[in-house]
Amino acid sequence: MKKATELKAEGLVEGQISEELNVSGETVTWLLTHAEKTSTSPGPKDISVDWSAIGRSAFRLNHISEAMTDIIYETLDANESSVDVVVGIALSGLPIASMVANDLAAELAVYTPSKQMIAQENKRAKGNLSSNFSDVQDKDCIIVDDVVTSGQTLEEAVEYLDEHGARINAIAVLIDKKGTEEIAGVPVVSLLKVMRVN
Repeated sequence: MKKATELKAEGLVEGQISEELNVSGETVTWLLTHAEKTSTSPGPKDISVDWSAIGRSAFRLNHISEAMTDIIYETLDANESSVDVVVGIALSGLPIASMVANDLAAELAVYTPSKQMIAQENKRAKGNLSSNFSDVQDKDCIIVDDVVTSGQTLEEAVEYLDEHGARINAIAVLIDKKGTEEIAGVPVVSLLKVMRVN
């Protein structure tokens, strides 16, 4: 609650706080609305993921990216598909995506999801691809992100890429909190899968 409140005070919108804490938007809303209360009501069922021990070290990121590249190759081979462009999801998916693109000898595209641009009460902004990186039109793509929580960001990215002529062959993530095999019909591979047993 304290960290969510601090981030809000720094001017971050709910989607950015969600990204920073690796929790769902629902959890961020709960954290912010209960921060000043002594409420005993239970919060949403969510798990916060802190992978900063990896993120703060280029050496560690490189090794994690190599492991992700390996499972991506496995998925592409199984589906007899290829990759021209790695699409990194801003912000936290970008370091991994750029290293994976290097390992795959592929181009790099950057997708900024709508949650990075809007507060929960203002749903007008849309996600977009940065024109400073690769285009996806008529190219075989994979999407790389850090954590799947609800899958909404990746669903949004798949829809956007479909509308812009990409062929999406896989989604690769560091941690899958949703425990899913596919999102919007695209196979999902992860290094770690977090699944609730209760």
